[in-house]
Amino acid sequence: MDTLDSSAPPGALQAPADGQFVSFELAGEKFAVPMGPVQEIIRLPEVARLPLAPAALLGLANLRGRVLPLMSLRRLVGLPDLAQNDAARALVINCGQALGFLVDTVLSVLHVEPGELQPAAGIQSVVQTDCLTGLIRRPGANGHDDLLMVLDFELLVQRAFRSVMREPRDTALDTGGREALSRSLDAAEGDALNQDLRMVSFTVAGQEYALPIEDVQEIVQLPDSVTALPQAPAHVRGVITLRQRLLPLVDLRSLFRLGLPAQDEHQRIVVVSLDGCGPVGLVTDAVKEVLSVPRTLSDDVPDLLSRDGQLAEFSAICRLDDGRRLVSVLSSARLIGLEEVREAAALAGALQQAPEQPVESSMQDKPKDSAMQEDLQLVIFRLGAEEFGVPIMCVQEIVRVPEQLTKVPRTPAFVEGVINLRGAVLPVIDQRSRLGLEPLARNDRQRIMVFTLGEQRTGFIVDSVAEVLRVPRHCLAPAPQLSDAQGRMIREVARLDEQQRLIMLIDPPQLLQWQAQANLDMAASDLAEPLPEPQRQAA
Repeated sequence: MDTLDSSAPPGALQAPADGQFVSFELAGEKFAVPMGPVQEIIRLPEVARLPLAPAALLGLANLRGRVLPLMSLRRLVGLPDLAQNDAARALVINCGQALGFLVDTVLSVLHVEPGELQPAAGIQSVVQTDCLTGLIRRPGANGHDDLLMVLDFELLVQRAFRSVMREPRDTALDTGGREALSRSLDAAEGDALNQDLRMVSFTVAGQEYALPIEDVQEIVQLPDSVTALPQAPAHVRGVITLRQRLLPLVDLRSLFRLGLPAQDEHQRIVVVSLDGCGPVGLVTDAVKEVLSVPRTLSDDVPDLLSRDGQLAEFSAICRLDDGRRLVSVLSSARLIGLEEVREAAALAGALQQAPEQPVESSMQDKPKDSAMQEDLQLVIFRLGAEEFGVPIMCVQEIVRVPEQLTKVPRTPAFVEGVINLRGAVLPVIDQRSRLGLEPLARNDRQRIMVFTLGEQRTGFIVDSVAEVLRVPRHCLAPAPQLSDAQGRMIREVARLDEQQRLIMLIDPPQLLQWQAQANLDMAASDLAEPLPEPQRQAA
């Protein structure tokens, strides 16, 4: 970063070679920064708050495909926040990496002569003088000099993020961590396949159905606008554009003959990939949860119904809640055999192809795109306005938050308690508290995401579960490391929707480190807590 020459004698500080400075205002005071490291000046963008980061960080912004950490300069220099207004701007400055600094207003670009620069010693201002590299003194109106303080942005950043600057991320450790995570995911996937059926459940006309989780590509909200196809069968809702290709929509109400298609904000599209047909979107009334069902609670569809053609598209029926809740499990392989589904895929295929290609080619088997194999399948959840993602194979199931949790004495504040989940005791963590966010009153949208890695199983309360997405790896970028805890917890950021949407990817093993923290907190409590009277006497 271009700075003033602090080694020069007093009164003879050196300006940057071009003499250019950007001047700005903060709390009524005027400041400046050399023009060289200033990459651009932008309006305040939308920001995604990054948990476990220092208070000076407002969040992450998406600047034309680049993840930009945005700082509050007021917080960096110890000033109170100012209500946002149209005059506020962000200076994008290269401090080893591009960082944004929010200022009250940008004034102008100045050309400064060497004689106009003076040392910062002895200046009393809203900031300490050691955060300044000099003072610009220029003739002003009414015979009064204008004083502009030249801030040392690198020093401000180093102070706010001292632990990160002192211990840069160890890439070898990251590699080892990724390998350990990969092994844990493989183990979790193997255990799930051997023990339980993992499914995404949804409702259609009040009845509950499910699909094996490995058959679900993603889950997205039904858009307001769906392109209808002329002379299409009633079960074909239309087509939408998803991931730069046309996705045919099959309305399950019509397919199952359960009434007219619904129009509701809770409707979701469950995208399944059918060999020989390609991706097909199944329109449901609402996606309910991710289930993990013991195989002992799953029965095959009765032979009589299968032979007669009823329930031909189903592979099993699960008995939950002591048989009071029945979930019919769809079979992707059997869906391919349904003429209605193949019709929908053929109609979308005909629109997608070039005019000279025959429609029948869309029905032929195509090799799977190798890039698809590299995609990450994530469960997206929300905490406030921010979105977070975790690998789907780490999520054993997603359940509602019960009315009451059993509190456990002498546990950290973020441990909400324990619940009984089908005979097993499950510890439950408040994800907001775990990530240092503001608490939220209980509501119907909250869910418990049950994470399993190896033999560890823990539930985390989130504000809501949004969807399941496939994210191409080229959409991932390293997350800026702005604190030790955040650097371990959030390593990558996904940039979606033409890079207007940021999803922070959480490293699940780091979430499951809460037990170690709990032990430390309990040990500290033991040291601070006085002995009961009989024990003090014995001592």
